Amino acid sequence: MAPSRTRPAVLLASIGVLVAVMSLATVLGPAQISAGQVARSVFRWIPFVGDPVLSPQSQAILWQLRLPRIVLGGLVGGMLALAGAAYQGVFRNPLADPYLLGVAAGAGLGATVAIGARGSGFPALLVPLAAFVGAVIAVGITYALGRTVGNRTATTLILAGVAVASFFTAIQTYVQQRNTDTLREVYSWILGRLSTTGWREVIIVLPYMVVSAAVILLHRRLLDVLSLGDSEAESLGVDASRVRLTVVAAATLGTAAAVAVGGLIGFVGIIVPHAIRLAAGWSYRVVLPLSLVFGAAFMVIADVAARTLVAPAELPIGVVTAFFGAPFFILVLRTTRDAL
Repeated sequence: MAPSRTRPAVLLASIGVLVAVMSLATVLGPAQISAGQVARSVFRWIPFVGDPVLSPQSQAILWQLRLPRIVLGGLVGGMLALAGAAYQGVFRNPLADPYLLGVAAGAGLGATVAIGARGSGFPALLVPLAAFVGAVIAVGITYALGRTVGNRTATTLILAGVAVASFFTAIQTYVQQRNTDTLREVYSWILGRLSTTGWREVIIVLPYMVVSAAVILLHRRLLDVLSLGDSEAESLGVDASRVRLTVVAAATLGTAAAVAVGGLIGFVGIIVPHAIRLAAGWSYRVVLPLSLVFGAAFMVIADVAARTLVAPAELPIGVVTAFFGAPFFILVLRTTRDAL
């Protein structure tokens, strides 16, 4: 029988895996920094314990480039995996992903408009903000469109998301054609990247992701009830519409924040939750917390591959996740065809 809740030992072991992956990522890169140097550099912040062992240049690479990128990758990956699992619970479909309701299309349009406006003096640092606003607007329109239909089911909301995504994508294509000189930068953003300028990006998205993750995790028991169906949930005293709206809003907020700083990184929200289900069962009291932890670990590994496989060049991280995600998606499709 699948476990109904996450055992503390399992959760601690998963966190241990994440810490090990992030620790390994700190020593991998074009700049050679050993594990011992990293450890002593960390301990030097404790009075009378450590001493500086890195050159100022290596110190800057570790603390201003590598560590912020690793932490940002963990946040983005964990949020995308958690949001994907939440969407799958709300819509009772293991193929649902964080971009289902138009988040990707809205963020893509927002970023494309912002990048195209560079020539008009639009600050580059506002591109993530434009992507975030575009994602939220797209999902807001999706929900408003879904509410105009008499039969407000999950299927209606998904169809509304498809329509809104198609509309926003068409506008984005038009904007790209009008600003051909920015195509390279737009496609770089669309394919996903975790380039940072220090801890600024981490600080910007952290509050949104913390709130989003907290709300989703607090609803993990209700998602188990919702998986029985709206009628059954209502008979147990659960307001299915309220739970769906709350979880979708939280997942959208977190996804929008992740997309704003990472671009359109695909498949994470499908690969990780489904792998957790195969290993630990279908209860969302298990799937949600483990998706958060292993999503972070998966993204850190993917980012290490992106920045080391073709060094000194760098692969778009979306290409790396798609390389693993596309075959896995086919596997999920085959194993869940009865649900479709």
